[in-house]
Order: sequence, then structure tokens, then C-alpha cells
Amino acid sequence: MTDARRRVPRTDAVLADPRLAEPTQRLGRTAVKAAVVAAQERVRAGRVEPEALVDAVLADLPASATSLRRVVNATGVIVHTNLGRAPLSAAAREALDVAAGATDVEYDLTSGARARRGRGALDALAQAVPDADGVHVVNNNAAALLLVALTLAQDKEIVLSRGEFVEIGDGFRIPDLLAASGARLREVGTTNRTTRADYEAAIGPRTGFVLKIHPSNFVVSGFTGSVDVADLAGLGARLEVPVVVDIGSGLLAPHPLLPDEPDAASALRAGATLVTASGDKLLGGPQAGLLFGVREMVERVRRHPAARAMRVDKLTLAALEATLRGPVAPVRAALDAEPGELRVRADKLAAALAGAGIDATAVACRSAVGGGGAPEVELASWGVGVPAGWAVPLRTGDPPVVGRVHEGRCVLDLRTVPPEVDTLVADAVARVAARSVPGSSPGSSPGSSPGSSSSGT
Repeated sequence: MTDARRRVPRTDAVLADPRLAEPTQRLGRTAVKAAVVAAQERVRAGRVEPEALVDAVLADLPASATSLRRVVNATGVIVHTNLGRAPLSAAAREALDVAAGATDVEYDLTSGARARRGRGALDALAQAVPDADGVHVVNNNAAALLLVALTLAQDKEIVLSRGEFVEIGDGFRIPDLLAASGARLREVGTTNRTTRADYEAAIGPRTGFVLKIHPSNFVVSGFTGSVDVADLAGLGARLEVPVVVDIGSGLLAPHPLLPDEPDAASALRAGATLVTASGDKLLGGPQAGLLFGVREMVERVRRHPAARAMRVDKLTLAALEATLRGPVAPVRAALDAEPGELRVRADKLAAALAGAGIDATAVACRSAVGGGGAPEVELASWGVGVPAGWAVPLRTGDPPVVGRVHEGRCVLDLRTVPPEVDTLVADAVARVAARSVPGSSPGSSPGSSPGSSSSGT
């Protein structure tokens, strides 16, 4: 009997096969070699013929060197945290490609001397919010808030309302973040009502700053009361205490569809000393923490030793600048999409699918802002409804199309699908329909029911 091991092609011989040259260059020798070793084991086990080993390797190799996959967000949640929050604009993606190589991120090509890091992004941010005397960028909004606390309130007190002790997801609580800075939290008011007198009574010699946090992912209604930024700023000015406002969502200026969502420009005009925000939410850019405010205060924060640990890289700076200077970002385009135009797209897409004998209909639906922003805002939208059981094969297909199951149908909400992707969505639905068996739901499994939903924020 022939030893099975003698039938296994040698590793070096397989790696030298011309068909593996391009994958090796694209994915790296380590990844290709791992696939070769796995295929060799299958040859030894008799599951793959020796002459088919390279074909098996090619079939197993990933499409790219990252495990992340591009996904079509058809959930109707504009800023979907589980899907990476803001999709970047074409300009931002091009900027990432430029920044991937050697750049002048911290170098003056004219003088040959060191230059201010990320000056282009900072200038673009300052132009976008002219009410700010100073601006700074760190790696996320939590970092911006922590850095402010370290700078202004270490071994001091932060005065804030009990109604703004926010948990923002995955068990992350802002009070815990602030306490980690070494500051003491001075709670004022109650969960539902806080007054100016509550703040005034708490401010004293040990106050580092007064903090107002926008409770972006929940709403307290009924017998409630809070103090607005202008009132707090007036109190802070009189008592010589900084007022810091965490708006969270990254809205730089007011938006007509989001009247209750705070924005950086309005907070600064109301007298806030510093404003912190997210770059990857309603701004529609890369993950970043944005800091606006009085120049002297911003500079103090920027010069804190911990600022180095929260510094953003050249990729973030490039994508942020391109988002601010470039065309309308996908998040803003989705937010501003007209329901009438969405209906035209839904009708056309559903008609094309139905014409091919596929169970698809245009359906009216409601979209959400997501990302912890504007929790009570629902946006009228239109999408395509297909059988509920198709939700699983659609999101596990190539590319994955993630919708939501609502009222017995899998709804593909077009508000979060760019128009140029409609054809791709239609093709994905057609593939699932072609694999379906009459009377069954493709991809259905225990735990998947018509009433379930995959549209988390």
C-alpha cells in the first residue's frame, strides 16, 4: 500500500506554483502558506486529490488581507454602530489611500522643518465651526471628554446633573470615565429635574468645571426640567467656572430634521467654554473626538501629557479633512433623502424583481438616525419587502445585505442604501430567490422568526 504522505506535494513546490504568485503578493506568504498546509492535511485525509491541491488552496484563500467584509446597510439605521457607524465618502476613501504612504502630515515641504501635525484637518474643522476660537482632534469623543477632565478637574470636582449620568452602550458609563481621571463627581438635581439653583449651590473653590451631557440615546419625559447651555454659561461666567458641553453626535450646525439634537455651533454661541463631539456619527467622518472652544482652554487640553496617548493617526486626519472639505457625506445624504425619491427607487426595484417572478414589493417604512442620536426621531422611508426567511441568506451572502424583519417581511430600507448600490441589492435578492424552494424559507433556522429584527444601533 502506498504511504499517503508520499502523495502530498511538498510545501515549497506548492508555494512556487505560478497560480499562487498573485495571492502571495496580495495576501502575504504567511496566509498562503497556512492555506497550503491546511490543504495538505486534506490530501492526507483523502478528501482532496494531490493534483487538486492548488485549486483547493485558491478556493480557501480570503478575498483580502482583512477579515472585515463590506456590507450593504439596508437596515434603515443611518449611523449603525454594529456596521461601523458612518460610511466614508468617496473623497475620504481617496484621502485614506493618499495618507497610506509617506505624507507631509507633520512636515513643511517648503522649509524642510517640522510643521503643525494635521494642520489641514484642523483648519478645515475651524472653518466648519467658525464660532470656535480653538479646535483639537483626538481618537474618539470619550477620549476628548477624559482629556478635558484630566486637564481641568484632576483632584477637583466636576458638577453635573443626575439626569445626565449616561450609559452609552456595551456597559460603558460616562461617570466611570470621568472618575478615572481622578476627578470627584458632584451630582446635582434629580433624575428628572435639575435647576440653576442646584448647580449654583454645588459650585465652589474645588470645582474644575460644570459639565452638561446630552443624553442622546434616551429621553426622559413628563415632569422634567433642565438648565440650558446659555443659562449654565451665564452662571459659569459669573462664578468664573468653565462650562463643558458634550453634544455626542457630531452635529456641527443645526439640522431641520433634528430640532432637539444639540450642535457645536449653537453650544458655543450660547457661551460654552468647551464642546466635545464625535466625528463618526452625524458628521459622517472617521472615528474621532472633536474639541471646540476658547483657544486658551483648547491649548491647555492639547498640551496635557495624556494628549499624546489620544493622538489620531494620519489616516484619521486625512479622512476627517476630506469629509469636511469634500462633497456631501453618505450620512448627510441618507439623512436628507426625500421620501418621494426613495419611493421611486423602491417601486422600480420591486417591479424589476417581481417581473422576474420574485416575491418583492415596495413598502413604506420608518428609518432611524442611530448611533445614539435623536432617539425619538423617525424618518419616513421606502424599501423593498421580501420573505422574512430571506434575511439570513441575504446577510450571509456575498456581499452581505443586512435588512430588518418587520411584520412578517424582510425589509430592505433604501434610505441607507446609496442609489448606485440598488442593482447590487437586486442581484443579491435574485440569488437568494434562485436558491429558495417553494414552500420553504431559505436560511430559516431555530431562533429566526418573522418578528425578529437585525437593525441595532
